[in-house]
Amino acid sequence: MYVTCLDLEGVLVPEIWIAFAEASGIPELKKTTRDEPDYNKLMNYRLNILKEHGLGLKEIQDVIATIDPMEGAKEFLDELRATCQTIIISDTFSQFAAPLMKKLGMPTIFCNELVVSENGEITGFKMRCEKSKFTTVRALQSCGFETIASGDSYNDLGMINASKAGFLFKAPDNIKADNPDIPAYETYDELLAAIKKELV
Repeated sequence: MYVTCLDLEGVLVPEIWIAFAEASGIPELKKTTRDEPDYNKLMNYRLNILKEHGLGLKEIQDVIATIDPMEGAKEFLDELRATCQTIIISDTFSQFAAPLMKKLGMPTIFCNELVVSENGEITGFKMRCEKSKFTTVRALQSCGFETIASGDSYNDLGMINASKAGFLFKAPDNIKADNPDIPAYETYDELLAAIKKELV
């Protein structure tokens, strides 16, 4: 049995932090896992900037409410879910992901949790587990599943390389150049065809 594991941001929906950086006029928040491989370092950097500007969860959620899935993402996901079991494995947070999951037809997502104070300040974050994407893929494999994985960032490479088949999707040139052995696709049709080929 197969389970396909997909990244969320940059694959199915636009990058939340980039959208918030543009809406808030804080370009420093455009840094993502495409730029910084160390997720804890990246999140602490983001939280320090939010604190400095007096911004909290509500301001980010207001921007997320305006974000729609990437064109063709829901149709791709619907067809993929009709073909095989599919899980979204993301380093985002449940407080960010919930409204986006509604727009994607409520797929299964494994993500993390923000620590939020009563006044709405984001004071920390709780990772679901260490190296969450890689660890989740290994756990699925221990349950007897073969995994197929796709993502666009440094934090996706663990699950991609650990899977029976893995693909980069809409990845930046630096990640494609650093990983020439991983097939890279730019359209949902290409990615769907590559996944279906593995399922035969």
